[in-house]
Amino acid sequence: MWGATDRLQGHKRPGYAAAGWMRVVADLAQWIEGARPRTLPAAFAPVAAGSGAAAFIGSFRLGAALLALMVALALQVGVNYANDYSDGIRGTDSDRVGPLRLVGSGLAAPAAVRRAAVAALLVAAAAGAILSALTSWWLLLVGGAALIAAWAYTGTARPYGYRGLGELLVFVFFGLVAVCGTTYVQAGRITGISVLAGVGVGALACAILVANNLRDTSTDRAAGKRTLAVRLGDTRTRWLYVSLHLLALLVLAAVATQTVLVLLALLAAPLQIRSCQAVLARVHGAALVPVLRDTGLAELLWGAGLALGLWLA
Repeated sequence: MWGATDRLQGHKRPGYAAAGWMRVVADLAQWIEGARPRTLPAAFAPVAAGSGAAAFIGSFRLGAALLALMVALALQVGVNYANDYSDGIRGTDSDRVGPLRLVGSGLAAPAAVRRAAVAALLVAAAAGAILSALTSWWLLLVGGAALIAAWAYTGTARPYGYRGLGELLVFVFFGLVAVCGTTYVQAGRITGISVLAGVGVGALACAILVANNLRDTSTDRAAGKRTLAVRLGDTRTRWLYVSLHLLALLVLAAVATQTVLVLLALLAAPLQIRSCQAVLARVHGAALVPVLRDTGLAELLWGAGLALGLWLA
């Protein structure tokens, strides 16, 4: 059944064929695509980097690292489904390029996508609660803030993702909080290296969102979605994207003063250079989809290379 929110939005019922209201049901592959697996490096990278920072001081704990990874992955999937649901019922996803939108395409009923989002966020909450029980109760407050931020991105009456604040919250929760939190649950403290790593990972996570919003600028503007890319305009958004990659490079140089082994993170450099070249060449629309892919892979390689270097040191 459609809820009051859906009726108030006044949109046609996605998920139903025009003739006879026959329901259309997404298959498993489409549900997986709707979870946007290309964004999952944004969950792996901070846990890798935070675990590397813990290993650098001799405090790596596999069990805690795996629980942190579960939190990060479930939170990322939950955000993606929540975004699909909220944008879908608003009609923002009616004309998009890029990954499949379950609600916007009519392949799944909004209520089903909402349930998927809630289920993923509950998994994140459960894993986070276990970590809190094993370490410190105040992590519950951090986890609660992360869950609120995940839903409020597009899921409230005044979503912050529609006001140009998405990148800031991504930097905080998928950068600083995720990396420093991963280090804390293993080492019992936050280190300078974990803070630096959080800045680097956060910058690359933001770059993913910047590329995504750059691709969708025209449709977001038409739908009244005032993302940072819409607010900054095309040229400044492209330079913001490049600047975020340069920030990650500066962070790597700072951490390298402790051990040059972290320069293994430069394995991400070819992907970073290629994506920056494409953005500065002013590609747009569907041509930015490979940039999104390369940025996600670059974040993963950057986080994994940094972690390996710290672990070897």
